[in-house]
Amino acid sequence: MLDTLLPAGVAPAIALLLIAVSFMTSAFTAAFGIGGGVAMLGALAGTVPPAVIIAVHGLVQVGSNVGRTFVQRAHAVWPLVARFTAGSIVGVLIGAFLVVELPERILLGLLGLFILVMAWLPKPRIPGLSSTGLIIGGGLSTIITMFVGATGPFVQALLLPLGLDKRQLIATHAACTTIQHLLKVFAFGALGFAFADWLPLIAAMIVSGFAGTMLGTKLLESLPERWFLAAIKTILTIVGIDLLRRAAGY
Repeated sequence: MLDTLLPAGVAPAIALLLIAVSFMTSAFTAAFGIGGGVAMLGALAGTVPPAVIIAVHGLVQVGSNVGRTFVQRAHAVWPLVARFTAGSIVGVLIGAFLVVELPERILLGLLGLFILVMAWLPKPRIPGLSSTGLIIGGGLSTIITMFVGATGPFVQALLLPLGLDKRQLIATHAACTTIQHLLKVFAFGALGFAFADWLPLIAAMIVSGFAGTMLGTKLLESLPERWFLAAIKTILTIVGIDLLRRAAGY
């Protein structure tokens, strides 16, 4: 029975694993602002066909970020979200034009490199961001997300210099990434991606992700960050290296 609700090539055990990962990554992101989207990308990269990773990840992240935005909406700085959205609309149009040109091995290589960069390199602070700077950043990050999926750390780097407190930063980040992933889903739908086959699994992942968001929000101030960061960095490193291996044809 369960097999009939899953897309071709996804075993029930893999589906249950992805549902559990959605819960854990959503809880982590709700508590710390970043990390969950990249970890979810890594989980998908190891379990679903490369050609569908970015599209499926986008729809899962819409559900996760909508829930996080709703729960933390009182702290979001909406004028900043509006500026980011303006740039994102332009960025998704450019990204949709470019993404169809990428061969599968290049996509795998980009994913692997991006995951390793996000795991190990310091995230840049961008000083003196004006309204125009946030619009440009929204456009650039949305172009990038069409290729690599999880650009949450980049978006947070855009917001960090703006003097937001922790709750404002996390809530505003959630709203910005919700818009970004939603635009990406529309773009992949327009490009012909068949989301219908994936909807039952994605719906289950969204529900478990919302439960994780509720837990992470409650633990926002108290979770032991060091242990979680160390575990995620280790997992992401393994996934990133494996993706580069596959991209190289080994």
